[in-house]
Amino acid sequence: MHQLRLEQVNLFAKLKTQLQGYPILRDISFTVSPGERLAIIGASGAGKTSLLRLINRLTEPASGKIYLDNQDYRHIPIIKLRQMLTLVLQEPRLLGMTVQQALAYPLVLRKLPKQIIQERVNYWVEELQIPNDWLGRTELQLSVGQRQLVAVARALIIQPPILLLDEPTSSLDSGKATHLMEVLIKLNQTHQTTILMVNNQLDLTQIFCTRLLNLQQGSLLSDQTASHIDWVNIRERLLHTEAQISEEWS
Repeated sequence: MHQLRLEQVNLFAKLKTQLQGYPILRDISFTVSPGERLAIIGASGAGKTSLLRLINRLTEPASGKIYLDNQDYRHIPIIKLRQMLTLVLQEPRLLGMTVQQALAYPLVLRKLPKQIIQERVNYWVEELQIPNDWLGRTELQLSVGQRQLVAVARALIIQPPILLLDEPTSSLDSGKATHLMEVLIKLNQTHQTTILMVNNQLDLTQIFCTRLLNLQQGSLLSDQTASHIDWVNIRERLLHTEAQISEEWS
C-alpha cells in the first residue's frame, strides 16, 4: 500500500517572454491515502492533466516536493516509479501493435509466462467487455473511445498499486462509461488500488469518487470527501467558469 503526498508544488510553462514562465500549478498540497478513489475536476486550463503528468514524472515541478511513501519521488528510479504509478493519457497510442499485442506487451516486458499473460489478458478483455473482434485491430482501425478502453485495459493488466486516469470516459458512450466506473470501483474495493481520475463528467464522477479535488486556474479550490459535496453547486460553478473562459477566448 502506497501513500502519495504533494507539498506546495508549483509548475510553470516556459515562455521566452517571461523569466519564470506562466504558472500552470500554484502551491498544490494534498495527500492521497492508500485505497482512495480521488476525482479531479476543473474548467479548461485548470491544470488537471498537468497534475497527473507531474505525479507520473513526465514533467518536473519548478518547486515543491512530491513523496511516495515518505520518499522523495526523484530518488525513486523512474522505471520503478512508473510501475507503481501508471498513467493512462486521454489520447493513448498502441505503438503500431494490434490490440492483443498491446495488452500483452507490458507483461511480456516483465517476462511473465505466456499462460499467465494470456489468462490476465483474457480476464480484462472479459471484465471490460472488449469484443474479441477488436483484438486483431490496430489503433488506425479503432475509434478514439475504443482506444481509450484498450489503454485502460492495458494499464489494469499491469495491476499497478496507483492508477492515474486522464478523462478515460470522454469518448465512451454512456453505457461503456458507466460500466468502466463499476469496474474501477470493484478493482478499488477488492485490491485496494488507489485511483486518481481527471473527469469533468460529474454524473460519472459522483458514482466513482470517495474524494474530490477541484482545481481552478492552477490552484486547489477545494478538497472534499464525497459525503460533504454539494454536487449541484459544483456543477453550476464549473459551468459558470467554463462559460467565462469561452467568453474570454472569443
